[in-house]
Amino acid sequence: MKKINQILFTVFLSFFAILCLTDILLSKIQVSEKHNVYRISINRIEKAITEFEQTKEGAVGSLNELLLFAGVEEYKFVTKLIVLEKGKQEREEEFWKNELEEYIVIVSKYAYYKIIYVAEDISNPSTKLIVKGVEGIWIILFLLLLIYVRQKVLLPFHQFSQLPYELSKGNLTIPLKENKNKLFGKFIWGMELLREYLEENKERELELQKEKKLLLLSLSHDMKTPLSAIQLYAQALCKNLYQEEAKKQEIAQNIQKKAKEMEGYIVEIIRASKEDFLHFQVNNTEVYTRDVLEQIWIYYKDKMYWNQIKFTIGKYPNCFVWGDADRIVEVIQNVIENAIKYGDGKSIEINVTKSEEEYIISIRNTGCTLSQKELPHIFDSFFRGSNIERNLGSGLGLYICRQLMYLMEGGITATIEETDKIMEVNIILHLV
Repeated sequence: MKKINQILFTVFLSFFAILCLTDILLSKIQVSEKHNVYRISINRIEKAITEFEQTKEGAVGSLNELLLFAGVEEYKFVTKLIVLEKGKQEREEEFWKNELEEYIVIVSKYAYYKIIYVAEDISNPSTKLIVKGVEGIWIILFLLLLIYVRQKVLLPFHQFSQLPYELSKGNLTIPLKENKNKLFGKFIWGMELLREYLEENKERELELQKEKKLLLLSLSHDMKTPLSAIQLYAQALCKNLYQEEAKKQEIAQNIQKKAKEMEGYIVEIIRASKEDFLHFQVNNTEVYTRDVLEQIWIYYKDKMYWNQIKFTIGKYPNCFVWGDADRIVEVIQNVIENAIKYGDGKSIEINVTKSEEEYIISIRNTGCTLSQKELPHIFDSFFRGSNIERNLGSGLGLYICRQLMYLMEGGITATIEETDKIMEVNIILHLV
């Protein structure tokens, strides 16, 4: 946070320096302007003196006499006119003495003219005050803006900047403080929900692993009994302890019975380690299909363009369906990602059909190499078809889709058109 404060302070100083520099430049421009303006008055006086002397054939006596002759009320910035007629030596000392004001001397045929002027700023003092006031207001507003950004944006962000790092390490016990900040309040609330969700999943996973271990230990212990019996029966048969054929048949039946018992335990172990490993949570409500399909279009249009895949979504009716909007998007994304991964990268299209009770979203892709024999198994967990080549995966994508659609009271099916090598996955939703 110290570095952030330094950056904000630097930005404020830079803004203040720019304002000061602008003010200096404007002052220089004003000085240049006022210089030009007072020179205009000097030129007018010089012209009027020349005309006066030509008309009167003598020197100008005073500034008032020149004003009357020229027919003007005043010469702007000129405060005094001192005249020294040529040949009058007694007034030379007074004429040439240093004046505190700025002046200029004009020499004519009849006299020397000292024009005293004041090069004042032509702008209104109130205008200066307004400009300075506006600059002050800008500085205050900019400072307030920086304070607002610090308190409402940077400080809240700094408070939870370490959260992703802590989550990545598995530290899920640090709660976020509630924040009513309009900019980050919803984000912080979402991060808190994510933290709680990950924490619940972690606890659920630990509990599930504990249950699995207990189950496996229990099943392993239970398997010892039939296994011991099979070993005893096998030893007895090896030592030929039973001579009667009927007794041998009975032993064989007991071995078969114990083997089936063990087979049942093995099935339980496989089920526990394979099927009950994922927990799905959906929030079913009424969902606008347009919201879902627009989200899919926005997400994939650029991705398909850069991968040079023709991607289209046909016209579709906007209806209310039953389900979880986020989960429906997740299912469609899983199917599209499979189409990108296992298709030929030429075309993926989405079409919609609607019946009285169902809303079916069909996703078709070209370049399918999966065989019809493998089609019934694509929604099984950990199943990966013969067309996987070097594509990495877990075989859980479509299994998750099936589980989610089941929880949303819908369904998902798939068909293959072997002639055209087209794969079509149908996502079936119930209309509200």
